[in-house]
Amino acid sequence: MTKQEIIRLLETEDGEEVARLFAKAREIRKENQENKIFAYGFVYFTTYCRNNCNFCYYRRSNDIERYRKSKEEILATSKALIDSGVNLIDLTMGEDPKYHAEDFETVAEIIRTIKEEYDTPIMISPGVVSDAVIDKLKAAGADWYAVYQETHNRKLFEKLRVNQSYDERMHAKLYAREIGMKIEEGLLAGVGETTEDIADSLEIMGKIGAQQVRVMSFVPQEGSPMEGCSTPDRMLELKIIALMRILYPKALIPASLDVDGIDGLEDRINAGANLITSIIPPKSGFMGVAHNTLDVDEGGRTVAEAKVILERMGLRVATREEYKEYIGV
Repeated sequence: MTKQEIIRLLETEDGEEVARLFAKAREIRKENQENKIFAYGFVYFTTYCRNNCNFCYYRRSNDIERYRKSKEEILATSKALIDSGVNLIDLTMGEDPKYHAEDFETVAEIIRTIKEEYDTPIMISPGVVSDAVIDKLKAAGADWYAVYQETHNRKLFEKLRVNQSYDERMHAKLYAREIGMKIEEGLLAGVGETTEDIADSLEIMGKIGAQQVRVMSFVPQEGSPMEGCSTPDRMLELKIIALMRILYPKALIPASLDVDGIDGLEDRINAGANLITSIIPPKSGFMGVAHNTLDVDEGGRTVAEAKVILERMGLRVATREEYKEYIGV
């Protein structure tokens, strides 16, 4: 599709045209993976962060309760997720000065243990780190490196990620790809971007070789400078998912439980997503990001709950081996 066609589809309010867009996205997904949907366990192990992003609840200056989980807690939660049927463990953290000070040795130990004992793929989401740290995390066994720009409009990036470097953030991804890691790129919808900005982001995601691409709707966070902003109509996120699927047929595209919980899963899968993210064990003490507690303790963010919805749709959760074959590890 041309850039203008992408923009037109993002802006259309023609219900029949949107339905055709979603149907095409589902058709492409089925061609590539039949009725399988992948599932990721989410382990957000430290909510301390040195950054002051204007959209984030966990921004440095927000006066909130935080946690920093022990190695034992992280491993126990990872095992519980693996036992429940997830295909990958997503180890996510704020840019916690403690881990930077110890040169990420504990994180590398956790990765090695999960890989050696459970033979499970790992995504590491540590924010911006040095090339040497990325080398260490890859050597420990991490398969994926995830760090999102949120937008590829540099001026908007500066407003969202205060006093952070667009180029340093992009470099971290490109370096991880260069040394053989798979990379994920993501954008945040509803933060002041234009439809042209979104079209540019979709193009850049392909150019940098991201094998997993994602979009999440902005959710206002208490105590942040953007607390009074509105969350966008979810149709925008759904259209972006469908366009991602059409542009990148084999890409991993998440349906995140972090935005609307389990109630938002079916719409995202129907738009062409092939992956469920932000699965969190109930009553584990771990949190999400956009909606940090939504459906967590109630058990809504589990493989079991996702299976009920997928089965009703004629779909199923893939096995770990099927996932590994799909990504080539």
